[in-house]
Amino acid sequence: MTIQRVLTGVTTTGIPHLGNYVGAIRPAIRAAAQQDTESYLFLANYHGIIKCHDPAMIAESTQAVAATWLACGLDTERTTFYRQSDIPEILELNWILTCITPKGLMNRAHAYKAAVQDNLNNGQEDQDHQIEMGLYSYPVLMTADILMFGAHKVPVGRDQIQHVEMARDIAQRFNHRFGKELFTLPEAQIDEQVELLVGSDGRKMSKSYGNTIPLFQTPKQRQKSVNKIITNLKEPGEPKGTDESPLFDIYKAFATPQETADFARMLAEGLAWGEAKKMLAAKIGGELDAFTETYTRLTANPAHIEDILQAGADKARKQAKELLLRVKDAVGIRRLGV
Repeated sequence: MTIQRVLTGVTTTGIPHLGNYVGAIRPAIRAAAQQDTESYLFLANYHGIIKCHDPAMIAESTQAVAATWLACGLDTERTTFYRQSDIPEILELNWILTCITPKGLMNRAHAYKAAVQDNLNNGQEDQDHQIEMGLYSYPVLMTADILMFGAHKVPVGRDQIQHVEMARDIAQRFNHRFGKELFTLPEAQIDEQVELLVGSDGRKMSKSYGNTIPLFQTPKQRQKSVNKIITNLKEPGEPKGTDESPLFDIYKAFATPQETADFARMLAEGLAWGEAKKMLAAKIGGELDAFTETYTRLTANPAHIEDILQAGADKARKQAKELLLRVKDAVGIRRLGV
């Protein structure tokens, strides 16, 4: 059996919501349980400070994201779970890779090009106005994250495919320049079946739209959140289609095919929107209430979360140190007289 090493990073700039759970957390935890998968999951807090300059949010998000993944069933025996900033070898590798990365490659990065275009559209004479090096160099740090642990697959959204391709380019450049096959060439993993959950207003669930449903809530809080989902003015008893409210799509993300079919039939038979919202809140709670209890216990004991992260860092650093020594030797950074 061929083992595939899969690496996922989660940026620490927000509090996970229902869309994050359905689209990323749940499928990643399920995938990590596969016998042919060696999973690496890290809290990308150095990536977080590229855009978020609120120290309190970075710290709060780091704890919330870690507690979320643990509460939702992440098996830290099977998954190497660590915080990016606890692996200093990543930043050393980042600098070494920066030294061989063509500037032209960074100029073509989508995020940088978009920032430049915004400046041009706003009439700025300096196309690099307020563009910081964190944004510009982000793909190299992501490359170091990936190459450090020899990832074969990197699950990403389509907007991140370019960064994985850059990681391949940089890895190939290093291997060729120094004549050593030190780096595994990663591949972007795009799940065509990934569920993009809609929010309360029918658009993609996103904190930027203000349409999210929190992941961990009491039943009463959850019902209040679900009650905000838009519906039309059809009365109880009037037939309702599955495309007339985001309710159906959100219910489908938590229900079996048979339950989904039954819900669609009940709507067609005139189920009241208020009753439909009660059913949805109960369905979400059926999956998340146990996780919520665990999340509450974890966040009340941050020292326990820290212990788990440090254990993951110890595990990750053993591998990182070995690779970094070989990389440094390849570029001529060695102890003398040895």
